[in-house]
Amino acid sequence: MGSARLYAAVVSGGFRRYATYRAATAAGVFTNTVFGLILVYTYLALWDVKPHLGGYDQAQAVTFVWLGQALFATLAIQGGGFEVELIERIRDGGVAIDLYRPVDLQLWWLANDLGRAVFQLLGRGVVPFVFGWFFFPTALPGDPAVWSAFAVAVALAMVVSFAIRYLVALSAFWLLDGTGALQVLMVTGVFCSGMTLPLNAFPGPLGDVVRALPWAAQLQMPADLLMGEADPLPVFAFQAVWALVLLGAGRLLQSAATRRVVVQGG
Repeated sequence: MGSARLYAAVVSGGFRRYATYRAATAAGVFTNTVFGLILVYTYLALWDVKPHLGGYDQAQAVTFVWLGQALFATLAIQGGGFEVELIERIRDGGVAIDLYRPVDLQLWWLANDLGRAVFQLLGRGVVPFVFGWFFFPTALPGDPAVWSAFAVAVALAMVVSFAIRYLVALSAFWLLDGTGALQVLMVTGVFCSGMTLPLNAFPGPLGDVVRALPWAAQLQMPADLLMGEADPLPVFAFQAVWALVLLGAGRLLQSAATRRVVVQGG
């Protein structure tokens, strides 16, 4: 019970921390809305030429765009979450203090990032999504059970997103600078999650590969579930398996990295 209260407090702290940046949140809402408009009109033109591309009609394609804008910051698809801070703490040796604390390093950062993700969903994601629903034809369900399943899928997507970024952050134990790893994270996040184009629209073997990667658990899977293109149980299973695999890999990498902590420069 004590541990549960501790990590609940960390989640709450992560939420409050990001809630203090009101100007940044407002700017993020505006940015996501503008990019949503750009993508929507691009998708509408594309779907005019290629109707039912990837098995979606135009309303589903529009829904996919606005869902992507709602989850962009929530899932830190291009980065921008805890990983930058953790990389810096590894670089300057502050992680050594973290390892002495009576808390699990991975669970601490997971709880912190979940608090950030929940705030970004509510503070930055809801407004662009509602804007898109109000001004464009969308394919949203009326069944509350589907929305409940979607909420579970988003929660699992948060865990998968954290697990990917935790592995990237841990690479700083061996690299002199985490900038390169963060750049790779940005590119793979946008391309492999479906932010640029739904993964269903990727052709042939390339489509098979990207739909099997963990990034598909972040946007593509929740979107298909919400729009009735996938059943909940296979989606949950796919996300849960990747979450367990990646968290386990993070645990092993953390164990290997922390056997000997070397502070850069001394």
